[in-house]
Amino acid sequence: MAYLGRLVSGCRRGKLQLIPATTHYRRNFGSEKDHKTVRVGCASGFWGDTPTAAPQLIQHGQLDYLMFDYLSEITMSLLTAARAKKPELGYAPDFVLFALGPYLNDIKRKGIRVVSNAGGINPDSCAAALRQAANKAGIELKVGVVTGDDLMPQREEVFKAVSGDPQLHSKSVQSLNAYLGAGPIAQALAQGADVVVTGRCADSSMALGPLMHSFEWDANDYDRLAAGSLAGHLIECGAQVTGGIFTDWHKVPDWHKIGFPIAEVDQSGRTLITKPPGTGGLISTGTVSEQLLYEIGDPRAYILPDVVCDFTGVQVTEADGGVVLSGAKGKPPTDSYKVTATYLAGFKATAVCCVGGRRSRDKGRRTAEAILNRCRGIYKTLGLPDFLRTHVQVLGAEDTYGAYASPGDGPREGVVWMSVHHQDKRALDLFAREIAAAGTGMAPGLTAIVGGRPKPSPLLKMQSLLVKKDQCQVTISTEGETGNFIGLTPDCVPSSTYDFPDQPISQISGLQAGCNSYRLEDVAYTRSGDKGDSCNVGVVARHPSHYPHLCNALTSQAVAQYFAHVFPPGADPSEYVKRYEVPGIYGLNFTLEQSLGGGGVASLRSDPQGKAYAQMLLDFELKDFPDIKAV
Repeated sequence: MAYLGRLVSGCRRGKLQLIPATTHYRRNFGSEKDHKTVRVGCASGFWGDTPTAAPQLIQHGQLDYLMFDYLSEITMSLLTAARAKKPELGYAPDFVLFALGPYLNDIKRKGIRVVSNAGGINPDSCAAALRQAANKAGIELKVGVVTGDDLMPQREEVFKAVSGDPQLHSKSVQSLNAYLGAGPIAQALAQGADVVVTGRCADSSMALGPLMHSFEWDANDYDRLAAGSLAGHLIECGAQVTGGIFTDWHKVPDWHKIGFPIAEVDQSGRTLITKPPGTGGLISTGTVSEQLLYEIGDPRAYILPDVVCDFTGVQVTEADGGVVLSGAKGKPPTDSYKVTATYLAGFKATAVCCVGGRRSRDKGRRTAEAILNRCRGIYKTLGLPDFLRTHVQVLGAEDTYGAYASPGDGPREGVVWMSVHHQDKRALDLFAREIAAAGTGMAPGLTAIVGGRPKPSPLLKMQSLLVKKDQCQVTISTEGETGNFIGLTPDCVPSSTYDFPDQPISQISGLQAGCNSYRLEDVAYTRSGDKGDSCNVGVVARHPSHYPHLCNALTSQAVAQYFAHVFPPGADPSEYVKRYEVPGIYGLNFTLEQSLGGGGVASLRSDPQGKAYAQMLLDFELKDFPDIKAV
């Protein structure tokens, strides 16, 4: 059992406290024959992930730390609604009941320390529930709690400096949370916490905090902080880096027992991504490179609370037991935290109906429009206003592909998706009652309303803003020992420092054109994800020789035209798409702004998070391409 020191108070000041930590030694990893590493596993990528991940990692992962990531923008909205009903809620109860609670004896015996953002918007209640579970199991458990991300008590002050949606004001806001960083987590571990519970924080900080604590990385050692952040970024979504949602899904074995990821990191920040032995899934340069680009914007300046990362030169190499990464570079952090606000903006209801028979696309669309027009007539009679927004699509008819949908009369079966937004809940109750009447008075072949009559629900919109770090009073409390964290340091720079100009479009001259046409899937991997109302699509060449040709073919204008139908009506699509080059992994990253119809629970679409955008782009036609069989 080794003893590793960590400076209290966010990595720079305070007294030295020695905390026991497990260390591992692996051969052929790093420059030394026997090299100390720290292993961090991730057992949850979102609230609702499989509870089978925790025992797999605890029993067979040889871990020092185990992290559970539960929060997304949508999850924060759900937790906000839960706390509104019961003040003691607002956290992810699965963490206590299913994910960690049954294994408290095991983690204590093995010396595994746990970090989770399961606290949501109520970390104190989450910690109390965890202590109760530990007491019931007869286990002495030190729980550290990080608070200060909740800015609702000072919302008036925050909104004085905020402009944006006029509906966003102190009376309508439901939650207001800052993305805290790794410093408070490292401080809680230094206080001796066995489990650290946080509210909103940058997902990757749940891995970076333990690494800062274990290796005593200084807060201005930016390259190492960037490397640790990259490790956390790769594993934070659970099985997505071990073969989940991989482009070549058909090559990934044993989904039913897919392995959850482990980042094994050395003192320099060099990282091995691996998984427990005997588990399913796949770790390759493809799966890791896809995840590297997932949900990031400009890879030259991926802004996190502790460091600004440059991932453009990261190298990804397959090695014994997994994939090794190096080459992340760090820059000073900004003087602000990203803050996400959710606010009430009316109500929504979604009806999903099955339809069969020829011309199902046309039948479904006409049925939906008839229902909406009937409702408008009722609203007019009752003096109610029209819908704020409506969205109709027929799943199976490729409506999500816009102009690139397959020609013809459509499928012989489909699913009608109708989603509506109204300021008055009563109007949506009327809408819900009018769905069933279509079964006898409209198109033939309507078979069922999936889930029954739709129930109206509050529609929460999100808006991101920046708040100076010195406005956030961050507190760390571990069983009576309390401290504060100062996130603003002399090294912090204004956020505008990283407002880099768009990259010029690289048109690589001297390339020998070919006479072949391919789908993008033949030459690249892709993955997409959301950030609010924006989506990113990462593209990684399958072979280095394909990369210059992809740079010439996949311009921002070409991608904007391909996705023209997802942007606001009447807008110039090219104004919403930016392209960034990531030559270290032979990748391109595209950001599609305002492409998700509001994003999260505010969207009326069937894909509010853009998860299928990357799959859609795989059909992009590459012309005049060289023979890929020649490489």
